[in-house]
Amino acid sequence: MSVAGAGPGPVRPGNKPRGVARVLKAFANTGQGLAGCWREEAAFRQECLLALVLLPLALWLGRSGVERAVLIAPMLLILIVELLNSAVEAAIDRIGTERNPLSGLAKDLGSAAVFVSFVLLAASWGLVLLDR
Repeated sequence: MSVAGAGPGPVRPGNKPRGVARVLKAFANTGQGLAGCWREEAAFRQECLLALVLLPLALWLGRSGVERAVLIAPMLLILIVELLNSAVEAAIDRIGTERNPLSGLAKDLGSAAVFVSFVLLAASWGLVLLDR
């Protein structure tokens, strides 16, 4: 059994890249993951576009480093949670296409996590901006 992104065959401790090669492989895998999510997930593309608007705005509106961090962090968290949600959905879809209550629950929980991260974004921006 092979690990996705690891090439053919099993990954054994002796076969794992080390040092700079490991870091380069990790960056390549990261790039593939980001590109795949961009290609396959409309929600991720929309959230990236939202980040392109909100991140510079956060830098401009934040009065201190802490305010800027409070405005920026939830947007980055949304992207992280969306990547994880997409990973869960891909794994569930890989298992099979038949309806299963646990598969549906897993996908719903991932969606709920994205929603909660949006609530955090709205609360953070609201609290910072209302404090003016």
